[in-house]
Amino acid sequence: MSENQKKIWITGASSGIGKAVAEKFAKEGWRVAISARRKELLDELAGNQNITSFPLDVTNRDQINNVFKNILNEFGDLDICLFSSGTYEPKDEQNIDPDKIKNVMNVNFLGVIDCVKAVEDFFKKKKSGHISIVSSIAGYRGLPNSSGYGPSKAALTNFSESIYFDFKKFGVRVSIVSPGFIKTPLTDKNEFPMPFLKTPEYAAEKIFIGLVKNKSFEIHFPKGLTLFLKFLRILPYKIYLFLVDKLVKR
Repeated sequence: MSENQKKIWITGASSGIGKAVAEKFAKEGWRVAISARRKELLDELAGNQNITSFPLDVTNRDQINNVFKNILNEFGDLDICLFSSGTYEPKDEQNIDPDKIKNVMNVNFLGVIDCVKAVEDFFKKKKSGHISIVSSIAGYRGLPNSSGYGPSKAALTNFSESIYFDFKKFGVRVSIVSPGFIKTPLTDKNEFPMPFLKTPEYAAEKIFIGLVKNKSFEIHFPKGLTLFLKFLRILPYKIYLFLVDKLVKR
């Protein structure tokens, strides 16, 4: 492998968007470190010569720090970190369940914060690099039956906006990814029609372009859905709540 080969670390890489992004970057010649809890799925991906498996539970802070050290020891450097771990149980979100909401926040939000903290000093001392966080359009505004997932993604977006300024001082880029409905094991749990449903490969292509070729803070897709939701985002509460209520009752 070339010393000039670009390198990326992807969490949540065992399936869905994370897996597709790992395969896309590997195909483009990048060296890819992949992490997730399901070691057997990571090992399948690691059959690609450009992909190396580093199993990880993002709710374990010590494990995150150790895995990051192991990646640096093996890779020598990192150009991008894409933190995309997440969990979602729609049936559990129809009622308020504090324990399950805490679990969602631990994986989707706090686990990502611990990952960012683990790489903070490395990137700031390097004075270059890119940290990207996978949020969701579900974080734009409050939605029905989303007592844990939506708030966790809204927190991620706000967190990313906040640290953007801190890392920019050191020449480190921060971005967020806000996907619409992508066909993954998580969205397969939805029991409602999902507009503009796209494949993980579609998402991976958009993310690759956004991370490597574009410089915008937010990578969002598909535009037909995300732009409409961005419009809803700026509406006054009275109008927004009325419209969503009508849509739910359809």
